[in-house]
Amino acid sequence: MNHIKTAIFATISTLVLAGCQSQAENGEPVTGDPQMVKVIHSSEATVDIEKNWPQWLGPNRNGVVSGATVRTNWAEKEPKIVWKIELGSGFSGISIVDNKAFTMASDGDNEFAVCLDARTGKEIWRYNTGQHFSDWQGGSGPRSTPSVDNGIAYYISSHGSVFALNANSGKLVWQNDLRKNFGAKVPQWGFSGSPLVDGNLVYVETGGNSGKALVAFDKTDGKVVWTSQSDNIGYSSPIIVTAVGVRQLIFFTGSHVMSVSPETGELFWKTPWETSYDVNAATPVFIAPNRLFISSEYGVGAAVFEMTANAGKISVQQIWKNREMKNKMATSIVHKGYVYGIDGSILKCIDAATGAEMWKARGYGQGSLILVGENLVLLGARGNVGLVEANPQQFNELGNMEVLAGRSWTVPTFVDGYLFVRNLEEAACIDLN
Repeated sequence: MNHIKTAIFATISTLVLAGCQSQAENGEPVTGDPQMVKVIHSSEATVDIEKNWPQWLGPNRNGVVSGATVRTNWAEKEPKIVWKIELGSGFSGISIVDNKAFTMASDGDNEFAVCLDARTGKEIWRYNTGQHFSDWQGGSGPRSTPSVDNGIAYYISSHGSVFALNANSGKLVWQNDLRKNFGAKVPQWGFSGSPLVDGNLVYVETGGNSGKALVAFDKTDGKVVWTSQSDNIGYSSPIIVTAVGVRQLIFFTGSHVMSVSPETGELFWKTPWETSYDVNAATPVFIAPNRLFISSEYGVGAAVFEMTANAGKISVQQIWKNREMKNKMATSIVHKGYVYGIDGSILKCIDAATGAEMWKARGYGQGSLILVGENLVLLGARGNVGLVEANPQQFNELGNMEVLAGRSWTVPTFVDGYLFVRNLEEAACIDLN
């Protein structure tokens, strides 16, 4: 494993943060040389990136980019690699805001929140978020994807600290230690869920005890607004949906799917969903107007639940459940009544109404996917990038190119025709215009 030694921090101070329940040990962000990130190849993008991908699974947190198109004649002219970098180890996704790319990586000793120039891949700043997370089985380094909102980037370290950093400078705004303040325990594969910012709140799953499994922070100062429920932590990220006329905050914990009020944390409903090792990792997918697709691996499979309201109470009913779509890590995409996703290590399309298999294809392993217009853009587990028509009637691959090498398990990011991908230690930007 190629670890790049970095200059850490010369000064560490103890700071009591206003409205935050923890004392934060922090240093100044690192800028300039020496840099952790090494640019392997760069040919700066010719235009600025005008749009944003500010969080896990994009603007709508569903991996769907509506109204966009990508070039499909890859056989005639392979898409251009704009830049490629040695980033450091980890599987954190890449969020893009105002031509900056936000992610996390480790140098083998410590983990860092990292900010890059999205046009060149060059490091702008990095901030030490604590001890390196080691996993000999699946790959070491941070997993969580940052969320960027109103000039603040929110990160969760593998060991369970939440950091709010100034997006331009990398300076600390506030910090909270989930283990210290909520009784959270580091799960087997590290804290992996990504923070959700909505309105003035930041939502995080802690897996804490005594009614502290779910937490809402004030995004400006880190003050705890509410806590709710007690449950094992999973590896999924929350979403907010409006169903049966009610805004609902959906969490996929280690053993339940549950819905709470975004404003108060009051429980609306929950239903059991147990998976070996608490590996509920894929994000729930909302199927308008009132259904929810859930999936996990280890022999469990997928299900669709329907939400109904009666006398002011919300209940859920299972519509179907089978083992045709077992999402181990990557979240599925729902498009025009069909679900596209990775079943173990096989790309599949199933009917969202019945769960029936439509087609399946190999070649992407335990990869991940997003939807751009009418096409699926995939990052295969071995680092290949593919373009597949979102057609329920047949598998039609429009293009496939080698970009990275091995352990490419991070969901791609797509902004303004540019695709951002990473594997365990490298990242790249590809021009799909």
